[in-house]
Amino acid sequence: MKKLLMVLGILLLGDVFTTFTLSARPIEIVAAGPFEDVVAALKQGDINGLSRYLDNNVEINIAGKPNSYSKAQAEIILKDFFSKNPVKSFELVHQGGDNSRFGIANMVTNNGTFRVSFFLQKKGGSMVLNELRFENK
Repeated sequence: MKKLLMVLGILLLGDVFTTFTLSARPIEIVAAGPFEDVVAALKQGDINGLSRYLDNNVEINIAGKPNSYSKAQAEIILKDFFSKNPVKSFELVHQGGDNSRFGIANMVTNNGTFRVSFFLQKKGGSMVLNELRFENK
């Protein structure tokens, strides 16, 4: 009986030690930036998330029809686009840049697949979204 209690005690002590060792590992927190926020907003069709980064004037090209819009107009155009084209999936296929950033993605919606290109530019101390393209694929 003493041997059984000793074995159980050692096992319990080992479990406690393992638990403390695992919980002592640092948790890596990755801070999202403007680029990651824009990608997340596009994945969700989240106009509020996108509008946080829209420049005062935004170039939007939907299906080969480019136009320059004020921030308020761009929000309306994007809201209309995403209401007609709810996002089913969004896959970022290419990204790049340092001071300015760009991304290219494939977005599947209820009405087809779009190749999405977006460009963020450093303006003052922040990054702004100044161009969005939605091309039929």
